[in-house]
Amino acid sequence: MTTEPTAQGQDFIRRMINEHNRNGRFEGRVHTRFPPEPNGYLHIGHAKSICLNFGIAAEYGGLCNLRFDDTNPTKEETEYVASIQEDVRWLGFDWGDRKFYASDYFEALFDYAVALIRKGKAYVDSRSAEEIRGTRGTLTEPGTDSPYRERTAEENLDLFTRMRAGDFPDGSHVLRAKIDMASPNINLRDPVIYRILHAPHHRTGNSWCIYPMYDFAHCLCDSIERITHSICTLEFEDHRPLYDWFLEQLEAYHPQQIEFARLNLTYTVMSKRKLLKLVQEGVVDGWSDPRMPTISGLRRRGYTPESIRAFCERIGVAKRDSTVDIALLEHCLREDLNLRAARVMGVLDPLKVVIENYPEDRVEELEAVNNPEDPAAGTRLVPFSRELYIERDDFREEPPRKYFRLAPGREVRLRYGYFITCTDCVKDEKGEIREIRCTYDPQTRGGAAPDGRKVKGTIHWISARHAVPAEVRLYEHLFTAPDPEEAKEEGGFMDRLNSRSLTVLPSCLVEPSLAAAAKEGRYQFERQGYFCLDAQDSRPDRLVFNRTVTLRDSWAKMEKKA
Repeated sequence: MTTEPTAQGQDFIRRMINEHNRNGRFEGRVHTRFPPEPNGYLHIGHAKSICLNFGIAAEYGGLCNLRFDDTNPTKEETEYVASIQEDVRWLGFDWGDRKFYASDYFEALFDYAVALIRKGKAYVDSRSAEEIRGTRGTLTEPGTDSPYRERTAEENLDLFTRMRAGDFPDGSHVLRAKIDMASPNINLRDPVIYRILHAPHHRTGNSWCIYPMYDFAHCLCDSIERITHSICTLEFEDHRPLYDWFLEQLEAYHPQQIEFARLNLTYTVMSKRKLLKLVQEGVVDGWSDPRMPTISGLRRRGYTPESIRAFCERIGVAKRDSTVDIALLEHCLREDLNLRAARVMGVLDPLKVVIENYPEDRVEELEAVNNPEDPAAGTRLVPFSRELYIERDDFREEPPRKYFRLAPGREVRLRYGYFITCTDCVKDEKGEIREIRCTYDPQTRGGAAPDGRKVKGTIHWISARHAVPAEVRLYEHLFTAPDPEEAKEEGGFMDRLNSRSLTVLPSCLVEPSLAAAAKEGRYQFERQGYFCLDAQDSRPDRLVFNRTVTLRDSWAKMEKKA
């Protein structure tokens, strides 16, 4: 068993684990857990927690459980359970045979609640939620004792048993811990630990009509599974005294709760409630929309698990909340895709080119490099013919200064092909350019001239005869503001939606090698960016590519300046 990993052993979580290993608190064991609620899809913030919990367990030769916190049946669905498992596996982690549910422990949790009642540490409160909330006090004022606080253990046991039996309607009673209504920590002011909820559960059906609250269930599930380090986000720091109180009162095995700062990302919202609002109001096309920060959305857009793990490792863990620039996430993606993505040619806004001195019936196959960063990727053959398509933006009838692409009388290099010179352009009845006429120099095959002359511009192209039609979707940030949640106006974050977050280009052309593109296959369209074949909407007769990220790397420029 690894005692003190050195590569990443300097953050506060690992320092605490190292200290526990030195003093023998958990007998050298390291056992973590990732405990998602199955009430939505996982997002990039959860990826940080997944990488941390599974990563630490691996570093120390320990174990990590996957445990679903399924204590609220009104918001949970098996769809979410399946998606969470898929996302964790896709990120590269495996829980082995250690998949658990809080619902696995409902009977044990009920018995723990009964034990608290018997100890005089819990009571049934028969007031409404509003009445209870109104007596909790404030940060500066103590709370007020419930008139039911001094019920006897026998009376509380009878009521709690009848709550379980279904004798009472929703909201008529709750079970509360009996701690201290004057505590400066509001979480210790007799928190509710069970509520009545007549709703079918996705695993237990109608077997239960009372369900434990998170603070009660979580620490005891950790204890039952003999977790050593319960790593959670910073908002639970004030809940740690309650975590400890339950375990101490019940004399149960006691893990260590450790809090770290959650991930906040610019131009993004992370709240499941807000993400659900985007889905329900049709702002996005479901949880896996490529504009969403969900792991399924990132995967559909073309992100790799390696890039997300690298991002999570790079941002590290901290005790103070901060916001990470989304440019860093994109930088990690570009670094990974640069090494693995095949280079191909795709024309997003086609403009026809006719090479007038090229034989009409001739087709050549030109050798193209698949990935200059990976010599093992080899080469491919790209067909070349008399009629081509180039980007409309690669031609200017009246070129501006420092424009080095195609223009009347100007010579450019076709990528992997020949030098061509524009001789004329054909316009339609509206005066818009419909076609470019050119000549080529047959001595420049491969992009070099025997006489040593140079050209400043190199452009990509597609053979018209061999072009494969495709739809391309270009994405920008979903929000116009770096912090969408700063919006205080009536519409809040919804008022900061970016109307240009999706642009659909229905008439693009790609090289023929992409006719056999694999779903979720990732490619660099030369000069255009990185793209991924859409796994949801693509069909053999209709290719759809999502632009994953552009080639421009603002984070790399920032690092250079630094």
